[in-house]
Amino acid sequence: MTAELTVLTLAALLWVVQFAVYLAAGHGKIDLGHAIGPRDTPFDKPGASGRLHRALSNHTEGLVLFAIASLVITVSGQSNGFSATCAWIYLIARALYVPAYAFGWTPWRTVIWLIGLIATTAMLLAAVF
Repeated sequence: MTAELTVLTLAALLWVVQFAVYLAAGHGKIDLGHAIGPRDTPFDKPGASGRLHRALSNHTEGLVLFAIASLVITVSGQSNGFSATCAWIYLIARALYVPAYAFGWTPWRTVIWLIGLIATTAMLLAAVF
């Protein structure tokens, strides 16, 4: 397995961990009836629970683009040291993004997010050029 696919797998596992942390943070703070209902109307996710939910949503969005980059690099046989380094940078940035968002590290949350985006974009550009 390429380094990019290994990191993609670890990023997916990070998503699972983030989801579990989000659920634990919201336990007892979110109305269960609303949470298991159709969610036709938005409901408050107080404090850390809300921040962890937004971080999870952000990870979901970033994971799609990173998955595309990892698969394109792997399927096209272009895996190399540069793309592997970019993949690891992405994963480290995503792992740091969770506490940065949960604890409100301003402006570091945005800087960390940008580092992950740049790493993913570099992988995509490396695949094309």
